[in-house]
Amino acid sequence: MKTNFHLSQKPSAQQGFSRVGIVIGLVALILVAWGLFSRQRASARLEEDTQAQIALPVEVVRPKASGGEVALVLPGSVQANYQAPIYARTAGYLKRWLVDIGTPVKAGQVLAEIEAPDLDEQLHASEAQLANAEANLKIAQVTAERWRDLRSTDSVSQQEADERSATAAASLAATNAARANLQRLRELSGFKNIVAPFDGVITARNTDRGALINSGSSSGAELFRIADTRSLRLYVRVPQTYAASMSDGLQAEVFFPDRPGKSYTAKLDSTSSAIDASSRTLLAQLLVDNANNELLPGSYAEVHFKLGVASAASMLRVPANALLFSGDGLRVATVAGDKVVMKKVTLGRDFGTEIEIASGLTTQDQVIVAPPDSITDSTQVRITQSEDTRQAQQAPQKDAKS
Repeated sequence: MKTNFHLSQKPSAQQGFSRVGIVIGLVALILVAWGLFSRQRASARLEEDTQAQIALPVEVVRPKASGGEVALVLPGSVQANYQAPIYARTAGYLKRWLVDIGTPVKAGQVLAEIEAPDLDEQLHASEAQLANAEANLKIAQVTAERWRDLRSTDSVSQQEADERSATAAASLAATNAARANLQRLRELSGFKNIVAPFDGVITARNTDRGALINSGSSSGAELFRIADTRSLRLYVRVPQTYAASMSDGLQAEVFFPDRPGKSYTAKLDSTSSAIDASSRTLLAQLLVDNANNELLPGSYAEVHFKLGVASAASMLRVPANALLFSGDGLRVATVAGDKVVMKKVTLGRDFGTEIEIASGLTTQDQVIVAPPDSITDSTQVRITQSEDTRQAQQAPQKDAKS
């Protein structure tokens, strides 16, 4: 009986050892697998950390629409509708002036008188020369007539008769020349009175009594300046971006520093129809009614245009510090995936903290804010904060405040 008992226990011990070995093997396999997994995860994390350190951290925003209506504000310069400098047409001395600056005048009104003794002497001499020429003409015509009568009776030769007729013709020509010279001097003498060419206001007087007057604009000085201020011309240089919006009849609101709180309406009259190559602007001329003589020519003006939807449809705004200046022009750095894409842009208006972009961007672009000057195409970047995450962070704060 004992022998059978020992024989029955031996297989049971062997089975126990086998089970223990299996368990140990499974544990070892699990430990190895866990070690490999942990090492792989650590390697991946290390690679992510390395890439994160290599990638440039950036903050991005999306361009926003500029709006359906553009309010364009530009400086302008005001000039009189008509203005002209007035010079003397005859030389002499100023006898007296009859109007001063600020005096309203009518067309043909005498502004000043000039004493011209030299011209007066020339006029008297010309009158005497005309009288002498007329006397010579009279005797020459009588002589020619007599010689024609003598020729009819063959008392004189044809040559002699022709000579007397030629003398009479020469005397007639000399008389006409003397008469024309006298008329010229009389008209020149009429310029001793300086008159206004049109209705207006005297804006400058640059002479005084007894001053020596030279004739013409090349050698003489400007005596007066007259301006018609009932209507004013307003000149504005419009950026090329808005040149297509300058259509005839476009109205603008005008403000003047010397008329605070008051606005005036101006109407576009014409443009230069050409872009200035140096400033890339279009010269526009507007008309401003000044029937009350409130506005002064030469003034500075602030001109406000309101342009329609078509002019602003493609306009976008980005932060001013998103622009990069390079030799190729203005550029903006955008993010596509994790790489930088440089885009060339065209500027519109400057709003201070924001810049209007006329072309080169879309509302779907992610624009880098304050990019470094060394950033280039294909630079690897890491977005730290975008407009979407910023709005998500601000939403709970708004809810808490409400």
